[in-house]
Amino acid sequence: PFAPYRQSERKEIYRKYAEYLISEGFAYYAFDTPEELEKIRKDFEQRKEQFQYDATVRETMRNSLTLPADEVRKLIASGAHYVIRFKIPAGSQVVMNDIIRGEIQVSTSTLDDKVLFKSDGMPTYHLANIVDDHRMEITHVIRGEEWLPSLPLHYLLYDAFSWEKPQFAHLPLILKPDGKGKLSKRDGDKGGFPVFPLNWKTSEGEIYPGYRETGYYPDAFVNFLVLLGWNPGGEKEIFSMTELTELFSLERAGKSGSRFDPEKAKWFNQQYLRKKMPSELASELLPILKERNINLDFEKAIQLCAFVHDRVSFVHEIPGEIMFFFQPPVSYCDVTLKKKWKPETAGIMEQISKIIAGAGSFTRDDLEHSVKSFIEGNGLSFGAVMPGLRLLLTGMGQGPDLFSVMEILGREECMKRISEGLQKITKL
Repeated sequence: PFAPYRQSERKEIYRKYAEYLISEGFAYYAFDTPEELEKIRKDFEQRKEQFQYDATVRETMRNSLTLPADEVRKLIASGAHYVIRFKIPAGSQVVMNDIIRGEIQVSTSTLDDKVLFKSDGMPTYHLANIVDDHRMEITHVIRGEEWLPSLPLHYLLYDAFSWEKPQFAHLPLILKPDGKGKLSKRDGDKGGFPVFPLNWKTSEGEIYPGYRETGYYPDAFVNFLVLLGWNPGGEKEIFSMTELTELFSLERAGKSGSRFDPEKAKWFNQQYLRKKMPSELASELLPILKERNINLDFEKAIQLCAFVHDRVSFVHEIPGEIMFFFQPPVSYCDVTLKKKWKPETAGIMEQISKIIAGAGSFTRDDLEHSVKSFIEGNGLSFGAVMPGLRLLLTGMGQGPDLFSVMEILGREECMKRISEGLQKITKL
């Protein structure tokens, strides 16, 4: 209902409002060239003073406040370059209210006559922002605290137009992981974590990964972000979207920046993943496996997802946790071989294979009972049996519950891996 939306298509709208400000005495044409302004700045620097285009100098500059009206018209008609500046009122206080920061007062003596319209015929952010928000009936302006210095000008612009102001809230910045400065995409590059919600492609063609593409759940990401600058009180950290909607208020947002912790972001995603049913995870996992040319039926996928549910932070990590189910070991953990594989281990594993062959019900609990009975009956320790068995079945020195692994692999696959593993290890 507020089209057009491209700023380039709204130039005449902005110009109309800029000219209104000029006609009412709130703005003026300034014809000072960049070279003239640079010379004045250098003169001020030589006097150890800071140049600011404001009420103290505007009467000495080349603008429509100092030049005759006919000369101003001739300059404009001749195509002379000019900008339109806002005329900051001298000697007054701008009293503002921010939802987060409360009342703020600024003296106009600290403000300069900001450019509203550039010499290329395009508005600056200040004018375009105010005009667009008013015309689009914006009631709340929520933005980063880096825009706080612009708030006095925006208040004065609303007053000049006699428009009702929206409510303003300036959020604290998200800081680098070390807390030193604002988070940037370069920090993500260095730390290996995303800083954009979605993949971001720069004009140079560089692509920065987004949280969505990295595997973060939207609800987990929102939960993490909202707690960077807001807290409802208490120790609770995991909130549903419904809870956040009910509890959130800008009044409880913090005033100081929050350090971005990429590991905490992963933790939030892990908590949300753990709340999902294995069937939900299976639906997300199957397309990933298909891309790797692994075909798995849905029920088996559910079983595997339930198995690694608490071991991953992202669905895309699941294949790495379950790949040994699809591929027998091609190598074996060196550390476990050196520390746990003894001269008698091979004989023990052959006996375990016989127990597996004779096990009636090949369930996790029955397997645990059979292996424990063998260990206790032969005066062995778990440390003398389980590391070697895990090594033969998975190639790893540690991992998930081994009896569950055996149940999922099945009797024949377990026996096959023990046999092949013993042959390989004896040749090492």
